[in-house]
Amino acid sequence: MAKSNAEENAQAGASVTSRALAILASFENSTGSLSVAKIAQRAHLPLSTTYRLVRELEEWGGLRRGSDGKYGIGFRIWELGQLAGRRLRDRAHPFLQDLFDLTHENVHMAIRDGMQTLYVDKVYGSRKMPVVSRIGGRLPMHATAVGRILLADQPDWFVDAYLQRELEAPTPKTVTDPKILRQIIDEVRRDGFSVTQEQMRVGVLSMALPVNYNGQVVASVGLVFEVFRYREVQRLMPLLRGTVERIEAAMVGTPTRIGN
Repeated sequence: MAKSNAEENAQAGASVTSRALAILASFENSTGSLSVAKIAQRAHLPLSTTYRLVRELEEWGGLRRGSDGKYGIGFRIWELGQLAGRRLRDRAHPFLQDLFDLTHENVHMAIRDGMQTLYVDKVYGSRKMPVVSRIGGRLPMHATAVGRILLADQPDWFVDAYLQRELEAPTPKTVTDPKILRQIIDEVRRDGFSVTQEQMRVGVLSMALPVNYNGQVVASVGLVFEVFRYREVQRLMPLLRGTVERIEAAMVGTPTRIGN
């Protein structure tokens, strides 16, 4: 039976959509702008098709062309991205800022996106040591304190599937042994917090707690500082816990006061 025009148009539309999404996805984990040829290579598309779709995405605002002729993600994509998780971010940010003001340590908040940690907010000072997390960036769950919190909240089948993957090792000290990681995840479930040392970057320590909403872990908040200051974890944990409690209260609309 011949296909109707509507069916053919729908299939053509889906095909164009998938190709456009492949072009946008080619910028994931990219550290800079990309040439059209590089976009085509990453998206596995013919060069002629890539040229046409890149021009259309540029006109729409999804891509922007630099003076060197290369392309980057456009501001319209950024604007749309800000809508995702806005309620959580808007409610949490003042308390993350308060935590930074109290500790003067790097503060960040993350959620789970598939099998990765997605950073949705961050507060840091120009004089603090640089950290690898960035807003909108993704890092492996097993190698970050916030990620281990998010991973520990998942059912056993998910954890098993995650640990069966080939796990990244950003530093020589990153734990990638599935048996050891399973023990670590069980400890995080038991203790309710996570502390990692030199898992994502040599010389760096991370500590994190979960943010609960309606009985579910919706995010994780962490502090990052130098590993040689490990003894300060005990001092900083109550401040981190107080921040999480205020975020949780704000999520359900309960009034909070600093110092509660």
